[in-house]
Amino acid sequence: MPPFAELIVDQPQWIWAAVAAILLAAELATGSGWLLWPAASAGVVALVEGVADLSAPLALALFAGLTIVSTATARRYFPRRLSDEGQDINDMAGRLLGREGEAVSAFHGRDGRVFVDGKEWAAELAEGEGLSAGSRVQVVGVADARLTVRPVRVRP
Repeated sequence: MPPFAELIVDQPQWIWAAVAAILLAAELATGSGWLLWPAASAGVVALVEGVADLSAPLALALFAGLTIVSTATARRYFPRRLSDEGQDINDMAGRLLGREGEAVSAFHGRDGRVFVDGKEWAAELAEGEGLSAGSRVQVVGVADARLTVRPVRVRP
C-alpha cells in the first residue's frame, strides 16, 4: 500500500480536518452561511476521530447528524443579520431617511423638488400645502425615487 494511503487509513482525523478546512474556505469565499455548520461538524468529527477510532460509516453518520442539527439550530436561533440598523449601502434612497435638506424651489400644492445629501430629488410634502424655496426639510419617507418630506421647524 502506498504511504499516503496508509496515512489515510491510519489517521482519518486528518481527512476530516482537511474536509473542515475546505468547507470553511468555501464558506469564507462565498459568505453564504450554509457551509459554516458542515465545516464545524467536520471539525468535530476530526476531533472525535482523534480520540476514538470510528468506522467510516459511523464517522459519516456522525458528520451528517451534526450537520443537520447544527444547521437547523443555527437557522432557528441565530438571526440572518445581527442588526437591522445597517441598511444596504447601495440603497441610496433608503439612506436618506431622517436626513435634512433644502427646498430647491417653491412647492406647488404638495409637490416640489429638494436638495438632500448632494442630490436633487422629486419630493412631496407629508403635511401642509406649500413650501417656499430655501426652506429646510427632513426626509420622512421614500417611495421609488420620490422623497416624502416635512418642514423643519426652526427653534428660536
